[in-house]
Parts: sequence; structure tokens; C-alpha cells
Amino acid sequence: MTIPLQEGLVYGPVKSRRLGASLGVNILPEGRKVCNFNCPYCQYGWTPPDPKGAAAVEETWPSAESVAAAVQLALTTGGVVDRITLAGNGEPTLHPDFPAVVELLRKVRDRYARHARLAILSNSSTVSDPDVVRGLLRMDERYMKLDAGDAETLRQMNATPVPIDRIVSGLAALKGVILQSLFTRDADGRIDNTTPVALTHWLAAVRRVQPRAVHVYSIDRAPAWKPLQRIPRGELDAIADRVRAEGFDALVF
Repeated sequence: MTIPLQEGLVYGPVKSRRLGASLGVNILPEGRKVCNFNCPYCQYGWTPPDPKGAAAVEETWPSAESVAAAVQLALTTGGVVDRITLAGNGEPTLHPDFPAVVELLRKVRDRYARHARLAILSNSSTVSDPDVVRGLLRMDERYMKLDAGDAETLRQMNATPVPIDRIVSGLAALKGVILQSLFTRDADGRIDNTTPVALTHWLAAVRRVQPRAVHVYSIDRAPAWKPLQRIPRGELDAIADRVRAEGFDALVF
């Protein structure tokens, strides 16, 4: 069973496999999953149909000021955190005032938790948008999704109309990113980004991006599409070894 959506503007801190004690920040509309991907492995379930797109709920996006106030309260009443992480119920860079959100969060972090890193988990779909890039460059750490290196595997893994070349080119221009690459498959091969062909395309994309590091992992919670399987640690290690052979750091989770 998939997990319920996060409630409120902040949640946690949660003990993350990758981020340590992470204070989650959900800047998506309350009670909704808003995303331009529809990944079959998503822990929050399928992305609901929204014919008018994210603009249909624009009036419900939390303001930059309300986000900053919620994070300030959490930092002054809770424990020490390693990271303040924009994630939540969908794709945070879809927020119409994303750069303003980032700037106010930087001010709050600098005043109340100077040791904490400001991070984001993004699906990389908006890296060709100059306003989004401006906000991303103000983050300390950019964890960007890249599950595929070709159009067909992207369709299987992320079900998005965003072209794969736009994603890879944008990531390459962004620089200093940490790629988040999830690997999974089903028994019938309807979805599988671990095949030799899929991995060849993905490694070519990694070379184009020139990331600071690559995080290799598989599903850890119940996915939206139940037939998906967790990839054994040995296979993940082998994928990471291929990344290291290309000259990039790789961590397996």
C-alpha cells in the first residue's frame, strides 16, 4: 500500500537514507499530489488526472512567506537537522514563485540553522526554465532524477511528455548536480531500466551531465504499480561500478 500524502508545509525531521536528519518542506498545494511525472514506482501512488494542469490549482499554492514561517517554527521548536529539503507531494519546482521560496528559505536557514544544507529533490523536468534554474542555483544541494537515457525508457519509468534530450541538456548545463537514479522492473518486462540497452543509454546520459555524484537505488516502499520489483543489491553495485568506471562517484542505497 502506498503511503499517504504529507500534511502541512513541513514534516519530520525524517531519517533519510541519503540526507540524514532531513526536515521535509512541502510547497505543493495542500492535500494534492501535483507532478508532471507519473512514475509507476511512486510511493505516493499515481498522479491524479488534472486536464488543466497545475495552473488549475494555482490559487492554492502556499506563499513563500508562509513556507518560510513554517520552516522557522520547525527549526526553533525542533531538534537539529542536517538538511532542509524541498520535496513533498510532487515536483517542488512547479511552484509559481519557486525562486522566491528558495530565497526566503535561505534567510531562515542562515538565521536559525546555519549548519543545515538547503536541498531539493527534483524530477529534473523543469531544468530548461531560466526562473527555475535561478532558484536551483541558490540551493546548496540539487538531487535531480535521471532514471533513463532514452525516450522509451523515460516513458516507462516516468510517463512524462518532457523530452529526454531537454532533461539531459538542462542537467548538463546546471552543473554540480547529484543524480538520483532508481532502478526497477517487473517480471514481464513491461517496465525495466536495467536491460543492457537501457543502461547503455543511461550511462551515455550520465556522461553528458557530468554529475558530482550518482545515487543508485531501488524501490524501498510499496509502489503505485504493484508488479514492480526491488533490484537486488548485487545488481545495483554492478551499476554503480559502471558509473565509477566512467569517472564519477557512485553510492548505492
